[in-house]
Amino acid sequence: MTASFAAPQRRSSWTVRRSPAVAGFGLSMAVTLVWLSLLVLLPLAALALRPWEKGLDHVLDVVLDPRTLAALRLSFAVALVAAGIAAVSGAVCAWVLVRYRFAGRDIVDALIDLPFALPTAVAGIALATLYAPNGLLGGAIEDLFGIKTAYTPVGIGIALVFVGFPFVVRALQPVLQDLEPELEEAAATLGASRWRTFRQVLAPALAPALVSGTATAFARAVGEYGSVIFIAGNLPLVSEIAPLLIVIRLEEFDYAGAAAIGLVMMLLSLAVLVAINGLQLMAARRGLGPR
Repeated sequence: MTASFAAPQRRSSWTVRRSPAVAGFGLSMAVTLVWLSLLVLLPLAALALRPWEKGLDHVLDVVLDPRTLAALRLSFAVALVAAGIAAVSGAVCAWVLVRYRFAGRDIVDALIDLPFALPTAVAGIALATLYAPNGLLGGAIEDLFGIKTAYTPVGIGIALVFVGFPFVVRALQPVLQDLEPELEEAAATLGASRWRTFRQVLAPALAPALVSGTATAFARAVGEYGSVIFIAGNLPLVSEIAPLLIVIRLEEFDYAGAAAIGLVMMLLSLAVLVAINGLQLMAARRGLGPR
């Protein structure tokens, strides 16, 4: 008997890909680009062009004003701290909601979405009432620790944690639900400590969602206005946020100045988000994220 061996056929790199079962890529891509342009690109382009209508000198006067610099520094610094606090507290809350069963769990889970549904002004009034010097929590904190919360940067941080906390919880919950507890049990039976189990089993799966939720919480915190102005005190150079300065410029009919502050906020936010995404890529290369 003679055996014949057929040479394996090499697949050409120019092979045309098979069409998907559901057609319509061209139309769906066109609709996507149109909506992206109308809702995102055109408004951002208008924001980038509007500050220059009064010239470069006006832009520099607005951006380099000490009041503007103090407001930008306060907004971004407190937003970063609030996002970090929301990341830790949100991770713990998501873990409890997914891994444990207790009475009232569904109610607690529903309350997580309350900052999404609650008008920001209502949230600001409620927080200011609670943390004011004569409020239920504000007076107790000041008496016990000597810390004044309302009408200070501390109050701004409380409001920003309030609005950013749900983003972290909702980003982590689906990942935790898909992460089987048997993986942790298997690691324990193999002699892994709890810290090693967390570092090598849980962290690689949770890190991308945690970074994404934290970045979203930061982005929301930077631009938050309604829930902050009631508890901030709005003292220039002390507790005045950048979004409030934009509103003040608009009330003064200085639209170019308002757009200049908005443009700086957009660029700084973009830089921070790019840095966060860079950290996520570094984590992935070191085995702490998706490969």
